[in-house]
Amino acid sequence: MGRVMTKIKLTNQGDLDRAEDGLLPPEHVRTAEIDALVDSGCTMLVLPEDVVARLGLREKRRSTVRYADGRVASVRRVGGLVVEILGRDMSCDALVHPAGTTPLIGQLQLEQLDLVIDAKSRQLTVNPASPDAPLLDILAAS
Repeated sequence: MGRVMTKIKLTNQGDLDRAEDGLLPPEHVRTAEIDALVDSGCTMLVLPEDVVARLGLREKRRSTVRYADGRVASVRRVGGLVVEILGRDMSCDALVHPAGTTPLIGQLQLEQLDLVIDAKSRQLTVNPASPDAPLLDILAAS
């Protein structure tokens, strides 16, 4: 299929909350716009340390991850993040990799934002079945 890259906007949720409460000038809300690789084999968002530091995100805990080559490692996990992709946004955590590594968009973001990978054009797009807003599934037994 080839590599699919897309622009994403990241915002510090704590800054955003303080700005909405009038405690922080809106221009001081820390944000970053970066290119990220869409990785359908990755579970969650992965950000390089330099982006995490620029956003002022705090470590929540460590998470155990398994890489494609089978290695298992413990990595930092940060929270308090809003990610916007193709005009759709969500709050989420991110795993932290060394500075300079490629940011990865994982399955959680693809599912919650209802985004699909167009293999032919090698682009990320909104789900054509729900072009105006994400359509989220709830499966319940009654």
